[in-house]
Amino acid sequence: MNPYFKLSEAESYVFYKVPKALFTEEKYKPVSTDAKMLYGLLLDRMHLSAKNGWTDKCGRVYQFFTVKEAQEKLRFGHEKICRLFSELEQADLIIRKRQGQGKPSIIYLKKKKNNGGFITYERRRND
Repeated sequence: MNPYFKLSEAESYVFYKVPKALFTEEKYKPVSTDAKMLYGLLLDRMHLSAKNGWTDKCGRVYQFFTVKEAQEKLRFGHEKICRLFSELEQADLIIRKRQGQGKPSIIYLKKKKNNGGFITYERRRND
């Protein structure tokens, strides 16, 4: 078996996508690579949420992605995953809406603008 990719095999793998802007734009350079990978996982999950019709009353796609799920995917401890979620929030890449009573937070991802930045999510009074 040949250990190298052939042209016909180059697209045969499934990948997580991480926006290039997270690596190229000055604004996101302080964001850790681990947080950027978490964003890629959240972006992947967001597509599934959209496919399943998970939208709020304003039509925004939301998702649930627990700390435990992130721990299992990235193989980091609880504290580090919590820091990564906070890092994404501080970088204005996600919004977490806490539900309380032991329920997971609702997560909204930011959408890319044409100029490479991310559209700011504005919290509404009834959010």
